[in-house]
Formats: sequence, structure tokens, C-alpha cells
Amino acid sequence: MPRVVTALAGTLVVVVLLSGCQKPVTEVTSSWPTATAERAVPQPAVKPRWPYTGAVAVDPAKLTRRPLSIKIENSNPSRPQIGLNSADLVYETMVEGGITRFNCIFHSRIPKVVGPVRSARLSDQWIVPQYDGLFFYSGRSSSVAGILQKYGLPDLSQDHASAAYYRVHDRAAPHNLLLDTSKTYAAARNRKYRVTAEVTPLQFDRRVVVATSTITQIQIPFSTANRVEWRYNETSGLYRRWNNGAEHHDQATGKQVTADNVVVMWAKYTQATHDMVGSVTWDIRLGGEGRVSVFHNGQRYDGTWKANRDAPPQFTDKDGRPIRLAVGRTWVQVIPLDGKITMK
Repeated sequence: MPRVVTALAGTLVVVVLLSGCQKPVTEVTSSWPTATAERAVPQPAVKPRWPYTGAVAVDPAKLTRRPLSIKIENSNPSRPQIGLNSADLVYETMVEGGITRFNCIFHSRIPKVVGPVRSARLSDQWIVPQYDGLFFYSGRSSSVAGILQKYGLPDLSQDHASAAYYRVHDRAAPHNLLLDTSKTYAAARNRKYRVTAEVTPLQFDRRVVVATSTITQIQIPFSTANRVEWRYNETSGLYRRWNNGAEHHDQATGKQVTADNVVVMWAKYTQATHDMVGSVTWDIRLGGEGRVSVFHNGQRYDGTWKANRDAPPQFTDKDGRPIRLAVGRTWVQVIPLDGKITMK
């Protein structure tokens, strides 16, 4: 028994001695690396889009070309017109005798031929600069000529750019003047006008909208001589146009005229002059502000339009929030302050 105790005691002495011989453990630390730049997180590429339709621009190089603003008539002998379904925007305003006339803005798609081309009106003093367009038309009154000169609009009428215009024989004059758009930019260069632009885009809502249509028909009686109706098609999401009870077609495509957005703007019409038969020429004020109703995806949005000569009109609701357009093409229907539309 004493031997066992002695052995255990010896073992404890050895352990204590060995423990005393070990070096103390040194804690190893390292400093955090110093950041020289904030970590960059790759962002998805922003797709370039056409400013007046909101659609993706397949050929971004064309985004900087200056839009074409082309005056097209809408009398009975002028229908079907050529190229309407290619316009990014179409403004429809009333002229003499209660008929209407179009100012078509072509930018994202420029068809080979557009027409029939007719004379300018006082309303163009607003529309052309708002969209920074190269202005093509045929004929003008002295008052319109003075306005074009006063505001320095790019005047590319038939008188100044005759090489771009031609007449056809399957329509009666003066409803047979067409514009060869392949010659438009050359004509502008010859007149020393710039052919590029950085335009102010319209405001679009690019979300996918799934909505139950509440307004399927919009009737706009400009006058007894021109009654317009738009009917919404839920399958295509487009509004189809009727003029004086008949389907309105584009001769270039053979299809009915359509729009993704129909915008009704109430504006002040003032009698300016009278033509040779006594019909009134209207001065239509498209600057300042006024009442607006925007239709897209079968829905109606009421509010206010505001505009000057430097950019397209902006639309806001009663709370001042933007009323955005659906991606696509827009028809702007400019009616007098006392004009009434009906909806179903």
C-alpha cells in the first residue's frame, strides 16, 4: 500500500513540473482589411425605350432622330388615310365646316408613305414644338405663316421641300398629295434644320395591367360633320376607331385604326378668321392647362392637362399625381370647352 501512494505522489510531481515548463499561449489577432471602395452590386441594364410610346427601342441608334410632325386631312375624300397606324401620337382638332384634321407624330416607326398631306393650322404652333417635330404640310394662311415664322418652327412645306412630295392619280386633287418619308431628313438638312433631338418623354405605366374594363365605348361628337367613336377590345387591349359610323381604316395596313390610349383634352377654341365660303378657322390654345380624360385598358382617369411650347402636356389627377399612359400609341382628341362626350 505505501508503494502505491509513493508512486502516485511521484506522478503528481512530474505533472506539476511539466506544467510549469510550458510557455504561455500568445493570442494571435489580425486587423480587418481597410475598405478602399464601396462594394458595387451589378444592376440590370436599363432597356432604351421610345419616348412617345414607352416601347423598347430595338434599334437605339434611332432614338436621337428628330420626330416628324405631318399634317394629314380627315375629310370624306381623304379616307382611308395612309400611315395612321404607324404614328406614335395623333392629334385631332376641328377645322372649317366641322371636319377635323390630324397632326401625326412619327418617331418610333416611320412608314414609307404618309398622306394625304394638307394645310397647317394655328393649333400647330403648340403641337410641333411640344414634340420637337420637323413640320411637313401643304399650304397655310397668312396668319399661320406669321406664327410659323414667329416661333421659328422647322417649315418643310411642299413649297420648301417639294422633292419629298408627290401626287397620285387614284385620288382626286387636292386629296392626293403624299409624302415620301425616305426624303424627309434630307429635305431638313437642305433647309439647315437639325435632324437629331433629345425629346421629353411621356409618362408611362409599364406594369402589366389586369383590369375589368368599365368603359367600352367613347363617343366624341366634334360636330355633325365629324362623329368619332372608340370601342375597347378586351382581347387586344386596343381601342378601335369609327368615323361617322363607319370603321376607320389605314390604307397602308388595310386594318382598322387603333390606339392603346385615347386622351380627350378640353381646350379653348377661338374664332380666328373665315375662309372664302365663310367657314370659321379656329385658334386652339394648347398651352396652359385644362380638363382631361385619359382612357386605357378599359379604364377612365380624369384630371388636368398642363403644357407650354417646350414639352408635351403632363396629366395629373385631382391630388396632383401623374396620370400615366399605357405603353403604346396615343390619340389625342382636342374638343371645345363645352364639348360633351358619352361613354358606355
